[in-house]
Amino acid sequence: MTLGEVADYLRVTRKTIYRMIERRAIPTVKVGRQWRFSKNSVDSWLSQNALEEMASILVIDDDANICSFVRDALEPEGINVSSATDPFQGLDLIKQQNFDLVFVDLKIPEMDGAELIRNIKEIASDLPVVIITGYPDSDLMDEALKYGPLAVIKKPLTTANLFTAVNGYLRINIK
Repeated sequence: MTLGEVADYLRVTRKTIYRMIERRAIPTVKVGRQWRFSKNSVDSWLSQNALEEMASILVIDDDANICSFVRDALEPEGINVSSATDPFQGLDLIKQQNFDLVFVDLKIPEMDGAELIRNIKEIASDLPVVIITGYPDSDLMDEALKYGPLAVIKKPLTTANLFTAVNGYLRINIK
């Protein structure tokens, strides 16, 4: 598998794969100037190390309780959770760090969720975005969906739907 194929297979960004290669955290072979991955080796590595290689998730929500809920649910599962209660702080974090997944509140003060997602995609086009909203049938949701494939979680947020989104995007199995 190529680097892009393994990133798609593991549902992480290419930057995450490069970081893993630099740390020699994933089995790979360099062929010429390119990295190659054996699917069997990656599957074996994944089953042994899925939670050892900490995923990094960002939550952008003006409700600090939502940020705390996500952190409290995911950190015990071995996932690093950062949060921002305003969209500009969230965008700065995305510029400074590599995240594997971002949760975005659709209705956030100072910048609507659709504009925030557009800005996220300009900074990190392959960063998966999950929208958290109490307004799944709004015009704002229609606008947000223009910026690529996005998952949507309806509020009130539950641990079960949070885990489903994380498992689906990061290919880990938290319960």
